[in-house]
Amino acid sequence: MAPGSIKWPTLHQASRDEQLYRYPFLLYNEAQASEPALITSGLEAVYAMDRERFKGLVAGAVEDLPEEVLTSLENIDIVVEDHPTPSQLGRTGLLRHGQTLLGLYEGVPQTKRGGHYGLVPPDKITIFQKPIEASCRHDAEITAEIQRVVKHEIAHHFGISEARLQEIEKGEG
Repeated sequence: MAPGSIKWPTLHQASRDEQLYRYPFLLYNEAQASEPALITSGLEAVYAMDRERFKGLVAGAVEDLPEEVLTSLENIDIVVEDHPTPSQLGRTGLLRHGQTLLGLYEGVPQTKRGGHYGLVPPDKITIFQKPIEASCRHDAEITAEIQRVVKHEIAHHFGISEARLQEIEKGEG
């Protein structure tokens, strides 16, 4: 081994649980794993999923929307980022409350578009991978949360307010 180089543990040297206990900062190569890796972060454990797999779940959540919703989507990009920026948190008012975002719609809702709407960049829905992973315990929860967040943000694209969405999600309307 070259001087100054680090010898990283491999999966065959210690069990996955032993590695996580001894090396909590070690993130496994998800290209080789079919399930998310359990990663310890401070005192709590979260699941980490390969970015491409996460993007695939987001794409699947969009594709699973009813046909009438899909055909009504106009001028919109859906992207995945690790975390919201301080600016995104600040614009939503969550930064001062110590909360985070799972998703964010940025744009002009279809209900607010008029004759002046044209030649504008696409609206943007951002799905935040790390906060979703942190709020879930396993793959099925991540999948369900992605589906919920995608529907929620697309509802904003159609002009449904946050207050109304909260009513709908609570079953009040």
